[in-house]
Amino acid sequence: MNLRQYEYALTVAEEGSITAAAERLGLTQPSLSQQIGTLEKQVGVRLFTRTPQGMTPTVAGRAFLVEAEVAATASRRAFIAARAADGDLTGELIIAVHMGLGARQLPRALGELRRRHPHLQVTIHEEPDPTDMERLARQGTLDLLLVHEIPPGCTFDIHPLGKESYVAVLPQGHPLLRRRKSLILEDLAAEGWVRFRRTSKLDEYLARLLADHGLAPRTVGRASQISTAVRLASEGLGVTIAPSSAIPDGFEHLTRPLRPALSEPVIAGLRRAAGRAETALLDQLKRQDWSGIGVSAAKR
Repeated sequence: MNLRQYEYALTVAEEGSITAAAERLGLTQPSLSQQIGTLEKQVGVRLFTRTPQGMTPTVAGRAFLVEAEVAATASRRAFIAARAADGDLTGELIIAVHMGLGARQLPRALGELRRRHPHLQVTIHEEPDPTDMERLARQGTLDLLLVHEIPPGCTFDIHPLGKESYVAVLPQGHPLLRRRKSLILEDLAAEGWVRFRRTSKLDEYLARLLADHGLAPRTVGRASQISTAVRLASEGLGVTIAPSSAIPDGFEHLTRPLRPALSEPVIAGLRRAAGRAETALLDQLKRQDWSGIGVSAAKR
């Protein structure tokens, strides 16, 4: 077996079909089918179930793919380390980030990094559920985490970056928008609320916040993206609370700060024995402003 075969199997699993995987890999379909068949003979078990709808990993296949991903990641990092030693940062950075966190800061940091090192690539896992986050961290797949709290069992090195502030988002024309000052949560107690996906850290934070204030407002809708929740609120579906940096451009006038100020810590987790690319990204993140960009009461 070799790393190329691992990559073939991982691509087939991601695409769900030999045809799509072959196109992505630049191979013919018969050639890729032969490669997967050879790999299965070497392993001694069926890795995929063939159906009219495509290719589905078997139980044994899923177990194999977990380790294949680890091996492919190790190979990628070895390549990056070798090139970095020669002064050229290249390869792929893999990042996991909680929903809405660093919505402005992370792209800015990555943009600056890539302008200096144009061969770098990046894959971002946005809001993986806790099980996926733990799996990615345990497998050694991730290079950097951007989170409010480090997942249990994670052995990454911790680097506090600052605090992310939260704001209330109100519908167009809402009477509370006539106020130029901050709001308290009780001002919103009678409103319908646009909430977030139940498994998200953001909704977990919101639920805990409301419970701490003894509030149980009615939920009128849920969204899996902050931008969607903000747009639903703007159209009158309800109110919501979101990180200030994640408010889409053009909707800042519908926000108001909260009193007392609401915020959560922003933490970067860097894998142990990190390479130069990951360290360079961390340096860029530390240079960002985490104080509540774009939504300031002083600007209104």
